[in-house]
Amino acid sequence: MTTSSIKEVAHRAGVSVGTVSNVLNHPERVAESTRNRVLEAVELLGFVRNDSARSLRSGVANTVGLIVLDVANPFFTDVARGVEDVCNESGSVVILCNSDDSGTKQERYLRVLQEQRVRGVLVTPARDAELPVADLRARGLAVVLLDRGGDRADLCSVAVDDVLGGRLAAEHLVAAGRREFAFVSGPLSIRQCEDRRRGMRAALREAGLRLGTSTRDVTVPAMNARSGAEAARRLLDAGPPPAAIFCANDLLALGLMRELLRAGVRIPEDVAVVGYDDIEFAAASAVPLTSIRQPTYRLGRTAAELLLEEGEHPDTHTHRQVVFRPELVVRESTIDGGEAR
Repeated sequence: MTTSSIKEVAHRAGVSVGTVSNVLNHPERVAESTRNRVLEAVELLGFVRNDSARSLRSGVANTVGLIVLDVANPFFTDVARGVEDVCNESGSVVILCNSDDSGTKQERYLRVLQEQRVRGVLVTPARDAELPVADLRARGLAVVLLDRGGDRADLCSVAVDDVLGGRLAAEHLVAAGRREFAFVSGPLSIRQCEDRRRGMRAALREAGLRLGTSTRDVTVPAMNARSGAEAARRLLDAGPPPAAIFCANDLLALGLMRELLRAGVRIPEDVAVVGYDDIEFAAASAVPLTSIRQPTYRLGRTAAELLLEEGEHPDTHTHRQVVFRPELVVRESTIDGGEAR
């Protein structure tokens, strides 16, 4: 299938190639009658503009790269929606990349995105790789860290206060009368897991609980429902499960609850469970899940806005570190149905 060229459109409309270019890129510069004539020619000939060629001339494409750790996690789906909405409003297109928390995949995607001449990159960095910020900036790419705290003053970042989130979860469980705890998470080398654990442990210490005897950590290789079920089996194999379990995300919590219920454990009578993220499935599970809500859509929107601002004003742009506050959402997994909200 062949496509018409801009010269053919110009010939059909009886105008110059420059006029066609203005209609496509700066329509306000062209008289309405001429603009309509060009647009009719475009439609009749089925002309498709070549943005790849245009990006080669300008040195930048109207696209933004988004690299996330796990596209299957609803947390990142909601974040991506926020990014996409902002980019769509600005006339940009998002290229979504899934790194699987692999430094090798992250490096490959960064290389491909540079080849595609994207305007900038939003990235949740993989644990086992350094982000080559200097190299990216040298190539004219704006960079914003997504779901990562602002420990670098030379970068914009958007994150949630996960220490506070862990504290909210533990304080709620203590207020519900629980005194034995487990923390289920992915590797503690993941900053979010460590921060949520740190907040939980601080709250438990303040409540007068001895961490060595009142708490245990269950670390699993992945942050998904299958690993949550594995954590539940490990807890059950060790004896009666603790009265309270805080999971580092909702997928872990949902998998864990399913396995506990299958083993005859009552939730919340025997075990109270708190998740993190408040994904859509949290409220719809067999036992609605108490969770720490993150403003995922706002995370994505804010990150995209910072990226576009930096791309427009790279020399004067102030690097901002935005930190959102999480919120406790109480449901039946920790409180009897009549008390939950």
